[in-house]
Amino acid sequence: MTTLLKKLLPLFIMVLLVAFVALPAFAAAEVAVGVQPVPITLEKDLGGKVDGSTWSSSDIKGKIYTLVYVDPDMKDLNPKMEEALKQEAFPKDKYGSIAVINMGATWKPNFILDSILKDKQEKFPNTIYVKDLKKTLVKEWGIADDNYDVLIFDKDGKIIFRKDGQLSDDEIKALVALIRKSL
Repeated sequence: MTTLLKKLLPLFIMVLLVAFVALPAFAAAEVAVGVQPVPITLEKDLGGKVDGSTWSSSDIKGKIYTLVYVDPDMKDLNPKMEEALKQEAFPKDKYGSIAVINMGATWKPNFILDSILKDKQEKFPNTIYVKDLKKTLVKEWGIADDNYDVLIFDKDGKIIFRKDGQLSDDEIKALVALIRKSL
């Protein structure tokens, strides 16, 4: 019996090692259309709103929300989408926007980004600006890292649209139409 154990022990150790290495990949379930993502709270060393207060994804309810998750180095990837949403001027009591900045995805120093975000918050007071210092949404929601990700949430907090990367003109039209229909 001990000879069999000696032969199986390396195999058992290898299986445990592979499972341990692969576990993080399975832990972060990718958010998908039709799903309400697990609640996330960003505060203190994880990030939060630009004013330093806590941000919780549990607050994404009651209106249609566009959430963009942006690597600061990719901020100019979807100007057509941003302009299309701006032109729509959706009613503020039915529509909201959230910009979550992936602070861990850039070489730019946080103090510079903090200053830029404070200016943006003043210029666009109807958008909620949030800092994600530790890539929490990447880890917990499976959102693409080092990218520009767009999620649209319905009034119940479920995702009704998701796109990682640059949106085509047709995708922008579909996104605007979906928001309009969902209001």
